[in-house]
Amino acid sequence: MSTFPCSLANSRPRLVLFLTLWCSVISSMVVGSSARVHHYKWDVEYMFWSPDCEERVVMGINGQFPGPTIRAKVGDIIHVDLTNKLGTEGVVIHWHGIRQLNTPWADGTASISQCPINPGQTFAYRFVVDKVGTYFYHGHYGMQRSAGLYGSLIVELPKGQNEPFHYDGEFNLLLSDWWHQSIHEQEVGLNSNPMRWIGEPQTLLINGRGQYNCSLKPNFGNSSSTQCKFNGTEQCAPQLLSVLPNKTYRVRLASTTALASLNIAIGNHKMVVVEADGNYVQPFEVEDLDIYSGESYSVLINTNQNPNQNYWISIGVRGRQPKTPPALTLLHYKGVSAKTLPTGSPPVTPVWNDYNHSKSFTKQIFSLMGSPTPPSKFDRRLVFLNTQNKINGHIKWSINNVSFVFPPTPFLGSVKFGLKHAFDQTSPPEDYPRDYDIKNPPPNPNTTTGSGVYKIEYNTTVDIILQNANALNANTSEIHPWHLHGHDFWVLGYGEGKFTKEDEAKFNLKNPPLRNTAVIFPYGWTALRFVADNPGAWAFHCHIEPHLHMGMGVVLSLAVDRVKDIPSDALSCGLTAKMFLKKRYVP
Repeated sequence: MSTFPCSLANSRPRLVLFLTLWCSVISSMVVGSSARVHHYKWDVEYMFWSPDCEERVVMGINGQFPGPTIRAKVGDIIHVDLTNKLGTEGVVIHWHGIRQLNTPWADGTASISQCPINPGQTFAYRFVVDKVGTYFYHGHYGMQRSAGLYGSLIVELPKGQNEPFHYDGEFNLLLSDWWHQSIHEQEVGLNSNPMRWIGEPQTLLINGRGQYNCSLKPNFGNSSSTQCKFNGTEQCAPQLLSVLPNKTYRVRLASTTALASLNIAIGNHKMVVVEADGNYVQPFEVEDLDIYSGESYSVLINTNQNPNQNYWISIGVRGRQPKTPPALTLLHYKGVSAKTLPTGSPPVTPVWNDYNHSKSFTKQIFSLMGSPTPPSKFDRRLVFLNTQNKINGHIKWSINNVSFVFPPTPFLGSVKFGLKHAFDQTSPPEDYPRDYDIKNPPPNPNTTTGSGVYKIEYNTTVDIILQNANALNANTSEIHPWHLHGHDFWVLGYGEGKFTKEDEAKFNLKNPPLRNTAVIFPYGWTALRFVADNPGAWAFHCHIEPHLHMGMGVVLSLAVDRVKDIPSDALSCGLTAKMFLKKRYVP
C-alpha cells in the first residue's frame, strides 16, 4: 500500500480531496490493465417460490431467488444484459452503492436515470465497480424490491492488495422482509383513500430464506409454536454458517428490507465492525448491531467458543413494534452435527423503541485513519423537513411540504435536452419555516405534489440537514434511512430536536464516516456533507419502499450538461422518445 501522498489524512480537506482523486486515477491506471469484464445475461420473471415455507409468487432472476451474487475486483467492468420477462410491467435494477462514475444512465432508477425496460425488451447495464466493499442490487421501479428483486454485489481489492484486517473465511448475509400479499395489493392500498395498510411483513429472510409456519426455536419471541423439521433441500431451509474453531471470519451484512429496521446478534460471539457501506471504519466491538434498510457492514467474529456446540444467530425488528417473528439460523461449528440446536435461547433483540441503544451504536462509527476528510466549509445547505401529510385525503410523505412524484420522462434526458415541460420548473423549497413545530405540526393544508429538481453546481460542497418531525399519528416520529445515489457523503453528526446553526459546533470534521445511507432518528436531525463531483441526475430518498412510493424523496441535478453518450434506449419513453422520433436523433 502506498504511504505518500495517499495517506495524508491530516492535510487540508481540499488537498486531501485532490490527493484522493489523484490516487483513484493512479489506482485505476494500475488495475486497468488487469480489469476483467463480467458479462451476465439475466431474465427477470415472476415464479413460484417458498421463501418462508409458504408458496407465493416472487420476482426472480434466471430462476433464482435471491438473484445471482456478483463478485468482482476494483476496476472491473460489470455488463448485465437484462431482459424483462414479467409480461405486463416494466423493470429496472439499481446497483446500490455503486457510484456510476461516467455512467449515470446505468444507475437503474426509473424516471430518473432511465426509462423502465418494457416487457420483452433487453437493456445493457455496463459500468465500472470503482470501490471495494459490500454492496447489493435491487429493483427500483414501483415496489419490486418487496417482490424479491434483489441480490448481492461484492467488490474485492485487486490482486496483490490487502484489506486492513485479516480473516480466514467469509460469509455473506443479505437480509430482507417478506409479505404474503402481492406488491400490487400493497400499492393499491397505499394509494387508496382511506389508505389500506397491509401491515407488517410476515417473515424476515436471511439470503431469501425464512420460516413462517414453524420455528427453529418454537415460541421464541412471537415465533410459531411448531418445531421446524428440514431435510436441507427445502427453499426455506436456513443456511448455516459453518466454521472451524479458533478462526476469524468476515460476515458481510446488507439490508435490502422494504420496511424493517433490523438488529443482529450471534450467541456468545462478539462482532468487530470494520466496514460500513463500502468504506473502512475504525474497528469497534459490539454485542449486537443495528442495520437499517439500504445499509451494509462487514464484521469480524472469532470462533473462540466451545467447539462442541452450535450457537444461535438472531435477527429481529427495531424501530417498529415487532409483529414479525425473529429470523434464526446457526453458527455451526464443524464437528458438531448441524442438527444439534443450541441448548439456550437465542439472543433477544433490544426493545424496538430503545433508541438510545440505536444511537449508541451509530455514534461509534468513525472512518479509518487515512480516509478522506470533508471540506471544512460548505457552499450550499439544503434542509429537508420529513413530514407525513394528507393531500385530498391521501396519506403522503413529504419533504419541505412537497410530496415527490415520478414524471414519465427520465430527468437525465429531460434536463440534458432542456425539455422544460417534462417536469416542474419551479425549484423545490431548500428549507422550511423556522416557526414550524416538529412535535406539534400544523395540518399542512398547503402540502402539494411536485417533480422539481435541486440543481447543484459542479464540484461544490453541499450540506444536507435531514430534520425529522411528527407523523400524522400523535406522538409518533418514525426512523428514516436516507440513501444518496451517485455519491458517498460524510455523516457530520446527529442531534435531538430541531437543528439550529449552533449545532454546527457539534460537527465531526476530523473522522466522520463516509456512507451512502444514513438514518434520522425520531424528532432528531442528521447532518451530511458531500462534494458534488459526479455529473448526473441522482435520487436521494428514504429507503423504506412504501415511504418512497408515497413521495419521500428528491432529485439532485448535477452538471448534466457534462454527461456524454447517453444510450438512446435509456431514454426511449416520454418526451425524449418523442424528441428522437421527431428529430430522428440518437444521442
